[in-house]
Amino acid sequence: MKPLVIILMGSPADADHCTKIQSAADKFGLDVVMRVGSAHRTPEHVLNLVRSHDAEPRPKVFITVAGRSNALSGFTDPQVSAPVIACPPPGDEVDLWSSLRMPPGVGCAVVLEPINAALMAAKILAGHDPEVAQKVSEYQAEQRARVLGADAQVYHG
Repeated sequence: MKPLVIILMGSPADADHCTKIQSAADKFGLDVVMRVGSAHRTPEHVLNLVRSHDAEPRPKVFITVAGRSNALSGFTDPQVSAPVIACPPPGDEVDLWSSLRMPPGVGCAVVLEPINAALMAAKILAGHDPEVAQKVSEYQAEQRARVLGADAQVYHG
């Protein structure tokens, strides 16, 4: 059974950002489930769904996506034993402080780029699945090759 990434968006308006995370997670061989729930408007729903996913026996990471005031990450993290990564969508109305400043006992990480949120989830889960670890290594090698190739094109010394 493959490791799982649960992408929890605060509203359907976050779907495009979540799709980018899902596409990147797919490249690392992770199963992805997308859910919608608001810590502000549907807290009982969010509580039920995160507890349900957390009870699944396979390794998992939650990625929360909420703009404006990000209560979703801080609400989710203390309810689950799995890691939580906040990946707020870009925009003028996003309050990054609400993702960064959490009270004691709330230990979610914050990663702004969708690909990097998926990469962090893959790195966390790589210890549980050698195929995911291999895909992370391959991705990192591709990134190094891309930079070295660009350097070779511009350097004429």
